[in-house]
Amino acid sequence: MHRIFGSKTDAPYYTRKGAYLIPVNNTKIGVVKTPKGFFLLGGGLEAGETDEQCIQRECREEAGFEVAVGDLVCSAEAYTSHPKLGYFHPVQHYYKGTLLSQTQAPIEKYHELVWIEYSELRNNLFVEMQNWAVEQCWMSHQAENR
Repeated sequence: MHRIFGSKTDAPYYTRKGAYLIPVNNTKIGVVKTPKGFFLLGGGLEAGETDEQCIQRECREEAGFEVAVGDLVCSAEAYTSHPKLGYFHPVQHYYKGTLLSQTQAPIEKYHELVWIEYSELRNNLFVEMQNWAVEQCWMSHQAENR
């Protein structure tokens, strides 16, 4: 499943591919809490990196965890503007996954891994398309556990 957020204008966009992990533990979802708000674990792909490599690197940096990346849940892209980048086109892939073990302290300043009840997290992530991805993952999780 793929969804597009926003409308493309006739402008040069900066496209950034990203990959994100959605760990679910019973009724809670693991996310990163920052001063700006809640975000999924993950980020932008570096040159030559696969989605899985990106998620593994970002999870170590943001939470200090080794992870197991599972199935692709969905993908999304947005046409928006960014205060520093101008016209911005993030293209993000979202995966189910598991946090295995914490092997180091997080490298990213002001990032804290928190587990939040889905009912409290719903529509409370900083990025709109990440809210949609969490909803898709939650529906899949519920269907698997019936």
